[in-house]
Amino acid sequence: MTASTTAATARPAPPALAGAAMRETFAAVVAEAMEEDPRVAVVLAAISAGMFRRPASRHPGRVIDLGIREQAMIGTAGGLALTGMRPVVHSYAPFLVERPFEQIKLDLGHQDVGAVLVSIGGSYDASEEGRTHQAPGDVALLDTLPGWTVHVPGHADEVRDALRAALPGEDRVYVRLSGTANREPRPLTGGLTAVRTGSARSAGVVVAVGPLLDRTLEATAGLDVTVAYTATVRPFDRAGLGALAAAAGSADVMLVEPYLRGTSAHEVSEALADRRHRQLSLGVSRDTELRAYGTPADHARAHGLDTEGIARAARDFFLV
Repeated sequence: MTASTTAATARPAPPALAGAAMRETFAAVVAEAMEEDPRVAVVLAAISAGMFRRPASRHPGRVIDLGIREQAMIGTAGGLALTGMRPVVHSYAPFLVERPFEQIKLDLGHQDVGAVLVSIGGSYDASEEGRTHQAPGDVALLDTLPGWTVHVPGHADEVRDALRAALPGEDRVYVRLSGTANREPRPLTGGLTAVRTGSARSAGVVVAVGPLLDRTLEATAGLDVTVAYTATVRPFDRAGLGALAAAAGSADVMLVEPYLRGTSAHEVSEALADRRHRQLSLGVSRDTELRAYGTPADHARAHGLDTEGIARAARDFFLV
């Protein structure tokens, strides 16, 4: 760095680098919590074990790597929670949510104990690994169970805030990390925040979830709509959406989610049940099985979740 380089000229991290920072932030925040709270324990199934070598040496017995035994990973977390520990469970989303879903339902949910589940990979971040490492249905699957708080951060700072809020608790929390990120963090309010406000005669409300905010803002730049952001999708801020829709010229809502299309459609319906509205859900297609590996950008484009796809859908929906 030269003497002429100043904070004023520094540029935000590119989205790909900012997304990579989510995983490092997760490991750092959990390691810090292990120093301060003897209840915190980490349960792994081989994935990211190297990131927890130092905490494992400092806190014997509180970093448990079970190898590729994901069902046992959740069962172990349930057992730890029953003893008063606060387990943090981590792996790729399909190995954390889909494969051990029965254990999540029974060992955590039915026993009514808490854990913090932290995933990587998301819908198609690990596209080079193939379909085995993709889980666009993870949030929808957890939505079939009661009592879960679900965070979908759009920036590493939001990961930090979500974890610091979750670790001292005793409830069930899912934190979905992403390989891409927005350029700037937003406050983790737990609800919807208006990022761009439309006029009193606007066409409606766009709800952007987590790492899709930046491209949603770009895609809707020429439209008179309110763009709202959330990194907490469960519980869903129904009251906040109702208030935003009431302030807009129309109660029509376009939902932009980085996972299975329509995952939160029922929440929008509940929020606006007292008024006439239309809604459009964007997300990973329920009808298309992509068998080519490709890149995350290729998958986003195929599902209409790149900037151009979101812009096209928004124009078709709002400009009618």
